[in-house]
Amino acid sequence: MIKEALLKQCFLFVNDKLSIIETMMTESHKALEQESKSSAGDKHETGRAMLHLEMEKASQQLEVANQMKETLQRIHLNSVSEKVKLGSLVTTDQVTYFLSVSAGQLEVTGKYYYAVSSSSPIGQLLIGKEKGAMVTLGTKAIKILSIS
Repeated sequence: MIKEALLKQCFLFVNDKLSIIETMMTESHKALEQESKSSAGDKHETGRAMLHLEMEKASQQLEVANQMKETLQRIHLNSVSEKVKLGSLVTTDQVTYFLSVSAGQLEVTGKYYYAVSSSSPIGQLLIGKEKGAMVTLGTKAIKILSIS
């Protein structure tokens, strides 16, 4: 099933993101410990401040990635709806969207799909729409051909 393969790829995307962020946080923590052992005055304080900023940024990224994972866990692939919702595969006259998380272009059996968040511009336009509906993104008119 296409949606199962897309959901799996989205989970891999988020898990990779989580792994990278956790590695960054570990490295920053180790570097901060090294900085603490040094006492080079202003240079030392600047280094510590930069490391704290990096750790704060990584912490925010970790929170976003965890929210993405929670969103993916809420997707029920067997749920059928006439309207576009989280987990819908929306075929338009231009591309096919998978409403999940913003993971970009994904490939399944040689065909490309776009994993988009329901809070993205296109996601907001598609949510709640039915087959045959038209939406406009910028100057593009997009027609919904099917929802699964």
